[in-house]
Amino acid sequence: MKEEQIKKHVKNRYSRIAKSGSSCCPSGECGGMSFKEQAKIIGYSDKDLEKIPVEANMGLGCGNPVALADLKKGETILDLGSGGGMDVFLAAKKVGSTGRVIGVDMTKAMVDKAMKTAEKHGYKNVEFRLGEIENMPVEDNSVDVIISNCVINLSPDKRQVFNEAYRVLKPNGRMHISDIVTEGKLPAKVLKNLDAWAACVSGAMEKKEYLKVIEEAGFKKVKIVSESSYEFDVSKDLKGRVTSLKVEAQKL
Repeated sequence: MKEEQIKKHVKNRYSRIAKSGSSCCPSGECGGMSFKEQAKIIGYSDKDLEKIPVEANMGLGCGNPVALADLKKGETILDLGSGGGMDVFLAAKKVGSTGRVIGVDMTKAMVDKAMKTAEKHGYKNVEFRLGEIENMPVEDNSVDVIISNCVINLSPDKRQVFNEAYRVLKPNGRMHISDIVTEGKLPAKVLKNLDAWAACVSGAMEKKEYLKVIEEAGFKKVKIVSESSYEFDVSKDLKGRVTSLKVEAQKL
C-alpha cells in the first residue's frame, strides 16, 4: 500500500470519529463498555478522568503515557497524535500555569474539536497544531517531554517519526509512549487491510524492530516499562501476536 493511501484512510476514519464521537475504541466495538470503563482498562484512574473534560475521552488509545512521564511544573510537553486532547488536558494539569502542552494531529476535525474543548473549559496552557508527526510543526530542541498514545503505529514511516521526536526534544529530554507492536510478522491479508491499519493493527511494527528504530534515531536508555496482550481489535488467529507496549527513552 502507498503511504498517501494509508494516511488518507486513517485521516478519514478519525475525522468521522471526531465528528460523531461514537467510536469507543480503535475498532469501534468495546463489548458494551462505556468510555470511562475503556479508559480505566488501559491505565487511567478515576482521579485522572475527573480532571479532564468528558468530551475529550473518546475511547481511543492503548495506555496512559501521562502516568508514565512524571511530568513536572513548568515543563513543555508535546503529544504526538493528540486527537481530541485527552492526554493534553491531563498533562496540562500536571505542568501547571507555568508549563505548556502542545498537541499535534494530522486530522483537522480532531484539532478543531480539541481547540473547542480547550476554549470551553478555559485551558490557557495548551495549544493544538495541525500537522503530521513525520514532519512536526515544532521547533528544534524546544520540548522537555514527548508523549504519545497508540498513534505511532498508524504512521507508515515510523523511523521518520522518531527522527523528528529526537529533533524537537531538548538535550536530556525524555519520551514516554504507549503503542501497539507485534510478536513476529502478521499475515499478508492483515497487512494489506486498510481498516486493520486504521484500527492500530496492521501498521504495527515488530517489537524488536520498533525498539531498534528508536535507538537508531539517537535515543538512549530505551526501556520497556510494561507490555500486555492487546485484545480490543484482533481476530482469534492474531491473539497473542499483538502487544500493547509502554516505552521510555531519553535524548542525552
